[in-house]
Amino acid sequence: MGLWSKIKGEFIDIIEWLDDTNETLVYRFERYENEIKNGAKLVVREGQNAVFVNKGQIADIFTPGMYTLTTENMPVMSTLMGWKYGFNSPFKAEVYFVSMRIFTNLKWGTPNPVMMRDPELGPVRLRARGSYTIRITEPATFIKNIVGTDGNFTQEEVANHLRNILITSFVDLSGETKIPILDLAAKYEDLSKLLLEKTKVDFENYGITVEKILVENITLPEEVEKAIDARGSIGIIGNLNAYTQYQAAQSIKDFAQNPSNNMAAGGMGMGMGMAMGNVMSQSMAGNQVPTMQAPPPQMTEKYYVYQNNQQIGPVDLLEVSKMIQTGTVNRSTMVWKPGMANWVTAETISELVAYFNQAPPPPPMGN
Repeated sequence: MGLWSKIKGEFIDIIEWLDDTNETLVYRFERYENEIKNGAKLVVREGQNAVFVNKGQIADIFTPGMYTLTTENMPVMSTLMGWKYGFNSPFKAEVYFVSMRIFTNLKWGTPNPVMMRDPELGPVRLRARGSYTIRITEPATFIKNIVGTDGNFTQEEVANHLRNILITSFVDLSGETKIPILDLAAKYEDLSKLLLEKTKVDFENYGITVEKILVENITLPEEVEKAIDARGSIGIIGNLNAYTQYQAAQSIKDFAQNPSNNMAAGGMGMGMGMAMGNVMSQSMAGNQVPTMQAPPPQMTEKYYVYQNNQQIGPVDLLEVSKMIQTGTVNRSTMVWKPGMANWVTAETISELVAYFNQAPPPPPMGN
């Protein structure tokens, strides 16, 4: 520092801080060799506190107002400096101005996906983000535990630490509440309140009060979201057979209306239409399985057959197929299996239809 700056510092007797950044939490008033003159004026504006530090030890704290520094309004400093009857010469002390206003719209979010176990989907990875609002309520605690000797402490310097507290608390909270993933979107407000309460003590240990925490968005990996969308689509469609038939019919219609199709493509479209028509006609007749395909036998499923006023069973599918081939069971034979409400004709059971189509017709009478 030059001679003029030194002289200027000796004549300045007003200690104040005008914050033009809106991001500074703590500002140390710079003074040549930290000398403060007897009777100096201290100006503390609304939304500020002034903290005096003597030889690394926090002394007096001043709230908003204008003060003339004397032994009467600096009791701690007077004790530390041994001023029993007042002081006349300049004294050395560091003055830290602490912004007590509310700092809004601070952001938090999980840098990496968080693994959690969902009761419905199983293990899933999710990301969360939101915002929070803080206020310094204990300036001495904040300077002692966070700021140290930093002369210009901004919110960015403490944001990472506070963000880590929020993320850790959110992960714990997600496991404790056990809210299903699909219900989280409706629980943002509840999660915000629980997260605020959970982090309250941790923030207070640093002299900070959290005014508000918001959970704004919780997202799943893209592949999980696609799987959920697919499952929802299936639930909305309902009858997959009917939907498949509709889609095929619509494709045939669009194919026929396309003037760019050549003759070969038209023939292929005609074949597709005939094949699809066969499948649809069988479906409309109550036969849900195409006759060209026989379902694999389910050897574990048991059937009961009612024939000639006599109940036969339980028998497996293979045995029923033999009874169809020998003519013991025909299309109108009444059949029942576990899970069915009533006896029905054999031709209405999809897994038996293929065997009727494979069975030879009755031999001609009289031959």
